[in-house]
Amino acid sequence: MSSHGERDQRPGERGDLLDPRCPTRQLLDRIGTKWTSMAVKMLAEEAPGELRFAELRRRIPGISQKMLSVTLRSLVRDGLVARRVEPTVPPAVHYRLTELGLSLEGPLAALRAWAETHMPEIDRSNQLADESAPN
Repeated sequence: MSSHGERDQRPGERGDLLDPRCPTRQLLDRIGTKWTSMAVKMLAEEAPGELRFAELRRRIPGISQKMLSVTLRSLVRDGLVARRVEPTVPPAVHYRLTELGLSLEGPLAALRAWAETHMPEIDRSNQLADESAPN
C-alpha cells in the first residue's frame, strides 16, 4: 500500500504497458492486428446483421482461412464477436459484433483514418530513408 491507501502497482498489472504480462498490452496486441481491424470493419458494416465465415473471407482480400479462423476465435473469446452455428450439413457459421465489439469500431476507424491521412508523409519518409541507406 502507498501512503495514500492505494495499492502500489506491480509489474504485470493493468496500466504497465512496458511489461509483457500487462493485460492491457496483451489486449492491444490482439486487437491491433490488421486482420482484426479488417474483420471488425466488415462486421460493423453489416451490423446489427451477421456474416458467414465464407462471406467474411471474400470481403477481406489476402486473408487465409486459417488466419480468419484464428482472428475470429480470438474476437469471440474476448467477447467482441458472437458466433452462431446452424445445425446444417455442412454447418453454417455466422458472426456478428457484440455491443462491446461495436464500441471498438470507432477507435479502429479513427486509426484507419489517421493512416490514410498520413500515408503520403510516411511514404515520403520511407523513400528518403531508402535513398539515403548505404548500398
